[in-house]
Amino acid sequence: MLDVRRLHLLRELDRRGTIAAVAEALTFTASAVSQQLGVLEREAGVPLLERSGRRVVLTPAGRSLVAHADAVLNRLEQAVAELAGARDGIGGPLRIGTYPSGGHTIVPGALAELARRHPALEPMVREIDSARVSDGLRAGELDVALVHDYDFVPATPDTTVDEVPLLEEPMYLVTHAGSETTETAATASPGPGGTLAALLGPRADVPWITARDGTTGHAMAVRACQAAGFQPRIRHQVNDFRTVLALVAAGQGAGFVPEMAAVPSPAGVVLTELPLFRRSKVAFRAGGGAHPAIAAFVAAATTAVGRMVGSEGRAGSTR
Repeated sequence: MLDVRRLHLLRELDRRGTIAAVAEALTFTASAVSQQLGVLEREAGVPLLERSGRRVVLTPAGRSLVAHADAVLNRLEQAVAELAGARDGIGGPLRIGTYPSGGHTIVPGALAELARRHPALEPMVREIDSARVSDGLRAGELDVALVHDYDFVPATPDTTVDEVPLLEEPMYLVTHAGSETTETAATASPGPGGTLAALLGPRADVPWITARDGTTGHAMAVRACQAAGFQPRIRHQVNDFRTVLALVAAGQGAGFVPEMAAVPSPAGVVLTELPLFRRSKVAFRAGGGAHPAIAAFVAAATTAVGRMVGSEGRAGSTR
């Protein structure tokens, strides 16, 4: 009989690439991970791993077993969700991941809704980049998370994670109000009908403010500028959109913000809607969507987003 915990280790090796990375993520020693994978090979009766230089890669049989591990672990999540649903009430810890702008827009409203509906639930929020959420969910560090992807940076398909859509919103170009190129370009090609080349091209020589290297926001900004025909000259790297707005207002360059982070905006900035979108979702381990605590957070986040969308003061095409 194949051991489920060892199947989990094999799946993590497939996702993370090295035994050291698996050990670090799951708080094991590398030797313990190697030993358990060796036991799994003996249980399977066929080689699952092979050396490739200093790395260990999965054999065809190993990759096939990972697909079965996905299905097995998915069903276990469903079983846990079903058992949780048989209990009276919803309570206990709920570890929530969020990207920065979701943390000061969607999350507060969602937590208030959870407190009203399920006072015994104990939400614990952790800021995390969307690119790392899948690892955090599989490792058990998170139960649920807000994630996002952008045009030019689509989410990578992941069979270990399920997602529920929350919100699609346009991105805005943020420029300093005193910039001559800002006024010229905004007049020439206002609003989302303008092309990226027309809207971003006039700023090819200005400094740019992006998210940090390795984040989806950074990749989106670089690829959007490349699509407009230039490589951005990046001066500042910050992940908080409020900081982006403040830096632009201080004349430090141009940047991008999504619609829900654009209001309120400081004096001295111009917001121009782009034909570029960000999509926010709730992510959780595959098979876990029926868990009462997960379902409660999805409902609360959906309610919070609905209130945001219905509120006044959202950004217009150009401000």
